[in-house]
Amino acid sequence: MPQNIAVIGGGAAGFFAAFSCKTHSPNARVVIFEKTGKLLSKVKVSGGGRCNVTHACFNNNDLVRFYPRGGKQLKKVFGQFTTTDTVAWFEERGVQLKAEADNRMFPITDNSQTIIDCFLKEANKLGIQVVVNANVNSIQSKNPGFDLKIGDKTQYFDKVIVASGGSPKAQGFDWLKALGHEIITPVPSLFTFNMPKESIKNLMGLSVPSATGRVQGTKLQQSGPLLITHWGMSGPAILKTSAWGARVLSDLNYDFKIQVNWLGTMNEEELRTWFVNSLQTIGKRKIRNKNPLDLPNRLWDFFLEKVEIDGEGIWAELGKKNLNRLINLLLNDTYEVKGKTTFKEEFVTSGGVALSDVDFNTMESRKCPGLFFAGEVIDVDGVTGGFNFQAAWSTGFVAGKTSE
Repeated sequence: MPQNIAVIGGGAAGFFAAFSCKTHSPNARVVIFEKTGKLLSKVKVSGGGRCNVTHACFNNNDLVRFYPRGGKQLKKVFGQFTTTDTVAWFEERGVQLKAEADNRMFPITDNSQTIIDCFLKEANKLGIQVVVNANVNSIQSKNPGFDLKIGDKTQYFDKVIVASGGSPKAQGFDWLKALGHEIITPVPSLFTFNMPKESIKNLMGLSVPSATGRVQGTKLQQSGPLLITHWGMSGPAILKTSAWGARVLSDLNYDFKIQVNWLGTMNEEELRTWFVNSLQTIGKRKIRNKNPLDLPNRLWDFFLEKVEIDGEGIWAELGKKNLNRLINLLLNDTYEVKGKTTFKEEFVTSGGVALSDVDFNTMESRKCPGLFFAGEVIDVDGVTGGFNFQAAWSTGFVAGKTSE
């Protein structure tokens, strides 16, 4: 008799799990239950509406390093479905992907609707039933199988794949806790830093291609492009720090100081040597007019004002004391962070079903046989750049593959 399989969640992981179910068990009846009226809502807004499908990282040992939580466990999953498989899967369905300079991959149409249309077409082709506004209130294990309470009706399924996504509050996982799963308290993972007291906000829109941010009093340090916003700071350097430091920064109640090296990984000795050599050629130029480090001019003016250096003076007369102050600012510029802002609409949480409760060879629950997990419902999250979607595709594929 054909299997009756329920997929809870109509997002990236849920759809991919359903595709995998039908591919590996063509005779199975597969139903996706989405609690809201919208399908694939994160896919829609990802990458500024372009959908950052994956990342052009094709070595699994390198790939797992982009996951602050769950990287080690995901290695088993990526061994079964990796970035190469993702690119091939989309190409086989007429969706070409392209890699940008930072290795983020998008559909060549630069439109997330391309991905949504592909998924809806695939679901229709495979005969997957999709039900919206269907909130699963509870799962009851019947051993074998499960009773799902959806609204005021109860339906029986042989297998259940939970792909319901993250939740901002632990209570959102109570229905899984009731089945014996340990829940890691969720905290935000991708967010920008608010700096209400810092005047650098007035330079919103400016960016530097390579900076390093270090959170004082912690081991957190990340490098990459940094963007100044009307709230404070964003860009990959900040977003990566927020992901790796999700729990630490939550414990600090998002109240801390960040030190910024505006020159990326350059150290004091290198910068001092560089200045000594450069002063021979720019000595007679005005300090304001000749910004030797290719920083945005408005940012350079801001720095000069901050360390009280007269921009009308010439480089040759800068003096040792002023040079030391300038070097210290460029390498150890400190800002006070008070609060956070969710990165666009790409809300990612750290937390969810504990890693130890999931068999990553199959994505099956260790507490409840016949129940599988995919996507952000488990305590797995990646940095920005397409990694969270890759985890969704891969865990969805494995959960569907093994739900035969």
